Amino acid sequence: MSILDRYLIKEILKHFGIVLSASVIIYLAVDFFENVDKFMEAGLPISRILQFFQLKLPLIIVQIIPVGILLAVLITFGLMNKNNEIIALKSGGMSVYHFLRPILALGVVFSVAFFILSEVVVPITVSKANEIWRLEVRKYAVTTERKNIWIKGHRSISYISYYNPQDKTISGITHNRFDQQFRLTRRIDAARGKYQKGQWIFYDVMEQRLDIQTGSYEVNFLDQQAEELDFSPEDLKNVAKKSEEMSFKELYRYIQDVESEGYDATPYRVDLHSKFALPMSCLIVCLIATSITLRKTNREGLSVSIAYGMVVVFLYWIAQSFCVSLGYGGMLPPFIAAWVANFIFGCFAVFNFLNAD
Repeated sequence: MSILDRYLIKEILKHFGIVLSASVIIYLAVDFFENVDKFMEAGLPISRILQFFQLKLPLIIVQIIPVGILLAVLITFGLMNKNNEIIALKSGGMSVYHFLRPILALGVVFSVAFFILSEVVVPITVSKANEIWRLEVRKYAVTTERKNIWIKGHRSISYISYYNPQDKTISGITHNRFDQQFRLTRRIDAARGKYQKGQWIFYDVMEQRLDIQTGSYEVNFLDQQAEELDFSPEDLKNVAKKSEEMSFKELYRYIQDVESEGYDATPYRVDLHSKFALPMSCLIVCLIATSITLRKTNREGLSVSIAYGMVVVFLYWIAQSFCVSLGYGGMLPPFIAAWVANFIFGCFAVFNFLNAD
């Protein structure tokens, strides 16, 4: 490793540490003040609140890593531009492509670290943090195991086989209502349900009602029936196991399980491909930041380069989110939805490099 490579890696890591620390502190402060009233209403002790944010820390770091790398590279090369170090290196016969070796190495290392952190650490910590939020803060009387969801309401117990958060539909529903003696007075079984105008619409319904006089149950079959239940799609979204709470292997098995029962697992397939596509964003933003600061037309100051880089990355995340949404809706294949933003902005970085020397 050359002296220049060691110098660049040292400076980028130093600036990355500063940016990451500042961003995490700001993120935690904003999150705390947004939810402090909920913590106080739930009566959580300070130690439990600190544990909650400690468990969220790995997810926060994963979310900040790409932006932190971008700013670190922009600041490092921006300061070198300001001090005429890059001009001196070019005058000595060094091509801008000599800067690519440490940048590519750092991009690969950060991508691998991003994948390991999101694959090994985040599923465990996020699951525990969500459990604290659901049970101790929001007081949801809910148990979940993969796709199977049980919800206890006022004199009712509901079971949902599968919830699709994209179109707010549920499948394989069983809703039980009880009287004061905990005697089953009504049971509804439905193939699927959809939330519309503040109530659930069930389809292919079998309803069983208790006849108090005879003690027997009257059975009715209905094509469609409206029901007002104790939970909304937002409640289900909070209790259903999310993709970020599962490792790649768990998510893959979950998809196989869902599809084997005839349910649509397209959103989870998009998330499965995203588990590989998102870590690659670290390498993409490294290349974008380097190409921005080393391009021929770069005569602006450090602040302008940082602003330009932030705009580009903001557009990158918009494109990524938009394509993923199209994948969730089935308008793009899951693989294309997860990777197309990386391809487009990777081409953008290469184009900038072609005009850099």
